[in-house]
Amino acid sequence: MKRITLGLQGGGSHGAFTWGVLDRLLEEERIDIEGISGASAGAMNAVVCAHGFTVGGRQGARRALQDFWGAVATRAPFHGTAEDAWPLAGQGLPAGTTPALKALLFLTRFFSPYQLNPFDVNPLRDILLGQVDFERLRRDCRIELFIAATRVGNGTLRLFRTRELTLDALLASSCLPTLHHSIEIDNESYWDGGLTANPPVLPLVHQCSAADLILVLLHPSPSSRTPRTAEEISERLSEISFGANLSTELAGLILAQQEARRGHFALDRWQRRLRRLHLHSIESPEFMSGLSSLSKANRDFSFIMALRDEGRNCAGNWLEDNFDLIGARSTAPFVNR
Repeated sequence: MKRITLGLQGGGSHGAFTWGVLDRLLEEERIDIEGISGASAGAMNAVVCAHGFTVGGRQGARRALQDFWGAVATRAPFHGTAEDAWPLAGQGLPAGTTPALKALLFLTRFFSPYQLNPFDVNPLRDILLGQVDFERLRRDCRIELFIAATRVGNGTLRLFRTRELTLDALLASSCLPTLHHSIEIDNESYWDGGLTANPPVLPLVHQCSAADLILVLLHPSPSSRTPRTAEEISERLSEISFGANLSTELAGLILAQQEARRGHFALDRWQRRLRRLHLHSIESPEFMSGLSSLSKANRDFSFIMALRDEGRNCAGNWLEDNFDLIGARSTAPFVNR
């Protein structure tokens, strides 16, 4: 049995890619998931998966993820692509957005969610209420969860662990400041966890014992090309703001690991943990680089399913190439950059 932990990146509807990855990993009975961290859509995937596993094992987790993303695709206020914009020239990628979605995103530049959405309508609240029993999750879940949210007051990370999770904690992790009111928990306001940890990595190292950590990444690798258009600049700024903390955390972790492995004397518990840690990643840079940042709000059923299928394929290919290396060495490309 290969024991792993998972770090799930956030990225709106692009999180359906992670659904596909999880669906394929859950099919592999030789893999045991000890812990999952996540922010935003990654947090949704983590909690829905863990709850489904608690209720019905591997198949329960797969059904829960399917039900969640099916609800996201069918109960959203409007779809993200025009009916005639799918697919794009055989690539299976969205070519446009509806005028309604474009208008809403344009208005968020000038009006706050307290003006545009005074009643704080959030379809995710009803979906999660109907599908996740948070009391049972807190009581019975054996998977360690680490869900990121950002404190509005000082901009620092707040981690909600399994025994602390509530509906509001999960909604806080996915609370985009331009679209939703901040979430109040114990008289403190929270925004999207992706702003401070996307996803959290160190808790999986400190609080879990599995030697292998797999990151499911949604943001494409950095490009050497300088953005020129307003849209390209906006997209690059979004990528930086939601990826900088992960890059910093990973760089520090890899440096600490290198130093621990150079040690010639008695090592403390943390150094021993670092020495046997292996880092892996499942991603699809080419596919994701073909998606605009606007498509993170696209809840078209065909788009969601295309992302799911891509995630399954990438996870299947990764398992075929790297399963025997779990427990042996790191395979993530960023480890040797």
